[in-house]
Amino acid sequence: MGMDNGQIPSQHRVLFQRSQKLRPISVSDLRPNPANTSEPPYDGLLADHLNNIARLKRLRADAVDRILRIHRKPKVGNHIRPTPVTPKREALRDILDQRPAQFWLQHCALPFDRMGRTALVLVTDAKCVTALQEELSDIFDEILPVIAERDVIEKQLLAHFSETLTTAANQSVPAAQSCRSYNIARARLYAGITGFFLTAALIFTPVLVLTCLSVLAFMSLVFFTLLRSAGMYWMLHRKSIPPKPNLPSERPFISMIVPLYREAEIGKQLLRRLCRLSYPRDRLEILLVLEADDDVTRNAVRCADLPPWFRVVHVPPKDGLKTKPRAMNYALNLCRGEIIGVWDAEDAPAPHQLDIVAQKFANAPENTVCFQGILDFYNPDHNWISRCFSLEYAGWFRVVLQGLAHLKLVVPLGGTTMFIRRDVLNQLGAWDAHNVTEDADLGIRIARKGWQTQMLPITTYEEANSRVIPWIKQRSRWLKGFIMTYLVHMRRPKVLLQDLGLWRFVGFQAFFLGTIGHFLLAPILWSFWLVALGITHPTQTMLPASALNIATVTLIVFELMNITIWWFGARASGRPWLALWSITMPIYFIMGCAAAYKALYEIFAAPFFWDKTAHGVHHRPRHRHRWFHGQASPQTRQRFALNAWCKRPKYDP
Repeated sequence: MGMDNGQIPSQHRVLFQRSQKLRPISVSDLRPNPANTSEPPYDGLLADHLNNIARLKRLRADAVDRILRIHRKPKVGNHIRPTPVTPKREALRDILDQRPAQFWLQHCALPFDRMGRTALVLVTDAKCVTALQEELSDIFDEILPVIAERDVIEKQLLAHFSETLTTAANQSVPAAQSCRSYNIARARLYAGITGFFLTAALIFTPVLVLTCLSVLAFMSLVFFTLLRSAGMYWMLHRKSIPPKPNLPSERPFISMIVPLYREAEIGKQLLRRLCRLSYPRDRLEILLVLEADDDVTRNAVRCADLPPWFRVVHVPPKDGLKTKPRAMNYALNLCRGEIIGVWDAEDAPAPHQLDIVAQKFANAPENTVCFQGILDFYNPDHNWISRCFSLEYAGWFRVVLQGLAHLKLVVPLGGTTMFIRRDVLNQLGAWDAHNVTEDADLGIRIARKGWQTQMLPITTYEEANSRVIPWIKQRSRWLKGFIMTYLVHMRRPKVLLQDLGLWRFVGFQAFFLGTIGHFLLAPILWSFWLVALGITHPTQTMLPASALNIATVTLIVFELMNITIWWFGARASGRPWLALWSITMPIYFIMGCAAAYKALYEIFAAPFFWDKTAHGVHHRPRHRHRWFHGQASPQTRQRFALNAWCKRPKYDP
């Protein structure tokens, strides 16, 4: 018992706490001194200290025995799935509350026992203990790591911080830039007043109202023409593709978020496609994000044999809000990657897609923080709607967006095949959970910070809506989101102008006013075809004949520009035959007009309602696999033809 203080191992001195400063211990101090009862009993202190050391050793041995024991399941392919035993001792809740949830999830650490200023902490990698020790130096002098599986740690952290994380997922974006501060009652009041006066004006002065609407329609047409002119400029001035730079020596860790909701029909096809990725498995994770009460998708995923680089995230309910951006906000807390990407449930990315993403980020300037890939469809030849939809996408992603990115204007993101730096996404507050076009909103917030978005020379194929009602539902959600996004960012136009600058501000107005006005006021524009046919237009009594002729010529020029853009887009997509359907696009956009008025109604009736798009109608392309041509080598296409629809997903170990 006569151990001197200098002989006590340094790693255990933290267990010996004294209420006052003591002088060094000598041998004479250990003898009883009846005359002096005020001195502390050193025999008892040293005994307690040695007991604490012995208890700590037993505790560590017990923890290792309890936590590191692994029950092995049968092999799944070439993998053995370890299932660790969950620690019986609960986590130290008082310690967890001293740091935000993101801190513990980022370090993947769980303190579950302490003694004085020494703590036992579950971690996945002992290398992170040094950084963790520095962050927790105000609480602990020493951290003793116990290695455990990530699932064990995250399960307890998510259970403890469930309320915090779900609330943060709903409100991650500041209220000034979020749709959640949208006042429905006030909007309905303004809409009612506007509707009353508009109806009265139509009754008493119909020609005047029609003339004013015609002016607004042509203003939106001018905006839309300017927007498409950017794409034409890029097509006419684009340079030859420079040689590909080499891949970075150390590839970045990429986390891909795949939101799923009621996707039982497409689950198997999605897993087969994602398992063909060529990116190194140790630098990649794919998070399948499910709603906690979505039994349909949960059962489908449960039946699949997921590779170890797949993870399933269940999003708890909160306030009845179920949107894609909310689910992605929650899953972002569990992402380990420095680059965050998004794929949709029906996507079919090229196997080498992530290699190109890593290459582009490694060679991009500092202010380029986001990349948007090209979207296309793998079922364009199903029917007339799918052909026109594919032609519209070809013109938009392969021509118009390319021009916007080249001119450094605001690039509205596409919702999938989008890649962004993790630190930038955190600074922006991630996605707006209440915005049904969270992708376009994120693109604007990126531009408001002075950053840039560039286009990727890669294509992701997805399923085109080929039925009228689902098409209208999907397009109405997009247009509703555009209207909401425009209203949110135009709350303070002067501040928006300062953030974007004049050049980007004009591009912002051209995109939103041109897109929204083009669909809402389309019937007014179509009426000017009467002038081209020699029929009297209703506004002829208030507008001079020269104005009507100029309007008709403008409309014809606009349609010719559209046909040219669709022709360029069809050629760029490797499907020049699609350009033959460009003359039928005006009929196709009649559905867009119906979707616009549905969106306008929902702005006041259900602004946050997410009209789910049904997928899985077309599981596979036609026998020619035309969608894969031009995107892979002949060997890859041959392997795809042989193994595309195997029963179980194949993946590299």
